[in-house]
Amino acid sequence: MIRAVLDSNVYISAVVFGGNPRAILQLAEHGAIACFTSTRVVEEIEGTLASKFQWSETRIRSVGRRAWRAARQAQTQIKITDCADPDDNRILECALSACANFMVTGDRHLLVLNLYRGIPILRPREFLDLAPWRVLPL
Repeated sequence: MIRAVLDSNVYISAVVFGGNPRAILQLAEHGAIACFTSTRVVEEIEGTLASKFQWSETRIRSVGRRAWRAARQAQTQIKITDCADPDDNRILECALSACANFMVTGDRHLLVLNLYRGIPILRPREFLDLAPWRVLPL
């Protein structure tokens, strides 16, 4: 099974706007892929939904329950300092800890890396364009 780490911006886009990011979460919900996250990534997502989008704690918990049910928790034990944006290092840490096949992001600091320790870094549309899940009903 494909193992993917989604950046916090993908989760946020999925729950706020939909589109390609939501389609990726739906793949995880249907068991077509395994998505991984970490405690630090979840904290960043919830903090952004509260501060930037003024979501209530109740709404965050409600939406989060569904999103986190589709994601597996990676136990990040390593520290990475390779990204220009220090906050993005947690995505790299999660990907390495989860033995991910892909990282999915819209973040330019991660996208410029293109490949990190053998793990391709793709935009949501690029990830969705990969087979074999394109035939699944979403």
